Amino acid sequence: MESMTIGRAQLTWLNGGVTHMDGGAMFGVVPYPLWTKKYPPNDKQQIELRCDPILLQVDGYNMLIESGIGFGKLNDKLKRNFGVLEESKVLSSLAQLDLSAESIDTILMTHLHFDHASGLTYRDEQGELQPTFPNATIITSQVEWDEMREPNMRSKNTYWQENWEPIQHQVQTFAGRYDVLPSLTMTHTSGHSHGHSVIHYKDDLDRFIHMADLMPTHAHQNPLWVLAYDDYPVTSVHEKQALLNEAYETNRWFVFYHDAYYRALRFDENQSISDYVERERYAYE
Repeated sequence: MESMTIGRAQLTWLNGGVTHMDGGAMFGVVPYPLWTKKYPPNDKQQIELRCDPILLQVDGYNMLIESGIGFGKLNDKLKRNFGVLEESKVLSSLAQLDLSAESIDTILMTHLHFDHASGLTYRDEQGELQPTFPNATIITSQVEWDEMREPNMRSKNTYWQENWEPIQHQVQTFAGRYDVLPSLTMTHTSGHSHGHSVIHYKDDLDRFIHMADLMPTHAHQNPLWVLAYDDYPVTSVHEKQALLNEAYETNRWFVFYHDAYYRALRFDENQSISDYVERERYAYE
């Protein structure tokens, strides 16, 4: 497991499983010859997208950023359609750190699409759905929580009832901005989904941003490179541009949930990669 320290915060990437999604959809209107130079596809024109939660340990709290793809909840058709070659091993990752599901205090959910939220629940030996992290407060925007429970015609394919019903008593919502800690903030952006949020951490000059699916991989750095999956792509462009500008000015780390190559990176004054933490390639690949 890769790990790094940013100020007082310790970040460790857990094994949350993997998807392989259509590369053209993940890069929207960007021409094929351009995006393939930055993020190569497989022979099915799919790109590898990790679903690896970030264990964030700061000020005595154990938090997760996102929850992984889950385990035992996807049938063979879903696994094939979404290129799920590996399901979540978050609990075994936590065990390697002498932690358990019960050790998690808070889960920060930027949004609740299935590839981020399926790890919130699991099926017990009787086949009943249960919360994976029973002691955790799950934080997401009110807009996202509302759509999760009452999806529209387009979003019902990604907001799954089994991902919210067992954990609804654990959910805490916010509007606009929420200060998780004095140094840690969630901000509602919309864009990718109507309720999408990003996460900011600031400890004096040590800072990071998790832009979630506004910038799911390092290859999405260009503010115009947004996903065909985005519900509000023009909002994504404007929010992404503003967040990038702020991050460049303050030399923030960018930390990723989906990137198959980098866990975190920073850019120099020319907006080229300067510092980075690479992802270890796992055996199944």
